[in-house]
Amino acid sequence: MSDGDSTHHQHTKPEEEEEEEENPVHGDILESVLSHVPLVDLLPASHVSKSWNVAVSSSLRNLNPVKPWLVVHAQSRRPPFATTTHAYDPRSHVWVELKQHPVKHQSPLRSSHSTILYTLSTSKFSFSVDPLHLTWHHVDGPKVWRTDPVVAAVGEVVVLAGGTCDFEENPLAVEIFDLQTRSWETCESMPEILKDSASSTWVSVAVKSRKMYVVEKRSGKGFAFDTETKRWEGPYDVIKPDDGVFSCAITFVEERMVVVGIMGEEGNVRGVKMWEVKGKLLEEMREMGEMPEACLETLKGEEDEWRGMASVSLESAEEMVYIYNPAEGEELVVCEVVGGVVGRWRSVRNAVVKDRSGAVGERVVVSCSSVSMADLRLALGNDTGRFSVKGMEF
Repeated sequence: MSDGDSTHHQHTKPEEEEEEEENPVHGDILESVLSHVPLVDLLPASHVSKSWNVAVSSSLRNLNPVKPWLVVHAQSRRPPFATTTHAYDPRSHVWVELKQHPVKHQSPLRSSHSTILYTLSTSKFSFSVDPLHLTWHHVDGPKVWRTDPVVAAVGEVVVLAGGTCDFEENPLAVEIFDLQTRSWETCESMPEILKDSASSTWVSVAVKSRKMYVVEKRSGKGFAFDTETKRWEGPYDVIKPDDGVFSCAITFVEERMVVVGIMGEEGNVRGVKMWEVKGKLLEEMREMGEMPEACLETLKGEEDEWRGMASVSLESAEEMVYIYNPAEGEELVVCEVVGGVVGRWRSVRNAVVKDRSGAVGERVVVSCSSVSMADLRLALGNDTGRFSVKGMEF
C-alpha cells in the first residue's frame, strides 16, 4: 500500500472510531463522572456524541437521579417588583441563577404551596404552575378581594380560599379557577373554626390527588377540601396535646402525608420531629425521625435565640423535603425520604440571602418542583446563557 493510500485510509476512519478517539472517557467511568455534573450542564453534554447521550441518560437513571429543585425568588417591595431567581439542585449541591425573561408584576409575588406562584390585585390574578415558572397565566381577579389567601393548584383547578378581608363580609370565602373553562366558581366556605386563621400565614397547605389539605400550624386542626364535591371534610387532628408540639406543617412525600413539628415552646425549642400520618382519619402517627442538633442550630439564625421560630415552613416534591425558618432564611435544612425512611439530614446555605440586611432582595418567596431535562430544554431554548452556576454547597 502506498503512502498516499495510507494517508487516505487515515482520513476515512469510521465516525464511531473518530468519536472514541476524541472522547477517550466512556462507559462506567464516564457515567460516574457525569453523575456529579450539575443538571444544567448535562444538557449540552448530552449533545457531545451518541455515547455521551447514553451516558447522561444512564447517570440520571441509575447513578445520581434528578431530584426536586428548591427555587428561591427574591423580590423588591416596590413597583415594578423586580425579581431575581435562584435554584438549588440537590443532585450536585449547586445553586444556579435562572436568568429568566423579566415578568412585570403589578403586585407582590406570593406562594402558599410548593408548586404555584401567584400575584393578586383587585382586578387581576396571575399565576404560574410549571416547574421553573417560565409561563404565566393572567386572568380576571376573583369575586371576593382578599390578601394572603390560601392558594393551591389541584389538578385542573386553582383553589383560592380565605385570606384577610377588610371590606368583605365573608373572610372564609372559597373560589376555584377552572383552567379548562377559564372561569371562577364560588364554593362552600372554609370551616367556621378557621375564621381567625384562614390565611397562608397561619395554616400549612398540602395537595394530593383532587384534595387540598389545610392544617392550623398551632393547633394541628386540619381539614380537606375536595375539588370534585366542592365541599370540606374534617376536622382531623394531626398532632395531639401530649405530643409536645407547639407548631407544625404538613406536606406529601412519596404519596405519604408528613407532619414536621417544632417541639417545646416559642423561645425554647427542644427539637424538630417528622411523622408519617397514617389511617383514613389522619390520626394515626408514625415517627420517622428527628432533626440533628447541628441542623436545628442553623434554623435559629446567627443570634443565640429562637427569635421568630414560631413556625417552620416546608417545600417538598417527591422524596425531598426542604425545611426553613421564614424569619431567618439564611440556612435551609434538606431531608431526603426513601421508602418512608428518613435518610440524610443536611443544612444548605441560602445563596439568595447574602447577609442579614436583605441586600439581595427585600422579600423571599420559595417554591419546589421536579425539574426534568425537558424542562431545561424549554427554559434554555437557543439561549445558553440563561443559567449560571453560583457555587458549590458542601
